[in-house]
Amino acid sequence: MGGKSDYEHLAVTSELLTQLGVPHEVRVVSAHRTPDRMFEYASSAEGRGLEVIIAAAGGAAHLPGMVAAKTVLPVIGVPIPATALNGMDALLSIVQMPKGVPVATMAIGKPGAANAALFAAAILSGKHPELRERLAAFRSAQEAAVLRDAILV
Repeated sequence: MGGKSDYEHLAVTSELLTQLGVPHEVRVVSAHRTPDRMFEYASSAEGRGLEVIIAAAGGAAHLPGMVAAKTVLPVIGVPIPATALNGMDALLSIVQMPKGVPVATMAIGKPGAANAALFAAAILSGKHPELRERLAAFRSAQEAAVLRDAILV
């Protein structure tokens, strides 16, 4: 994430990854304020065993794209509603990547942060069958919860 204040939107990402049994790390790495750290983080990610990167940022939101420029790992971008534009600026910045440097872009804020965790798990589940089973169980539990709630209506 680009700054510590982004974590209020990303806590759900870490919670879901933990729930699904996906080891992960949480770091503050700013594309603008700590560019050398960002370059080092992204370029060393694969060598450190990372398989997917979730990068969240608000405003100009260059972090996901710059991370994607420095690694061939899948990068998932989460726009954060950090300005008066409520995340639309970040969404457009992340989604409009040039050809050749893809970033999978999620929705703005907490819904996107949750989906980023689920999408990362789906990517990883191709290599980790036990994760695929946990992800399927998560989806089944969601379905059961909706069906339970439907009875109340």
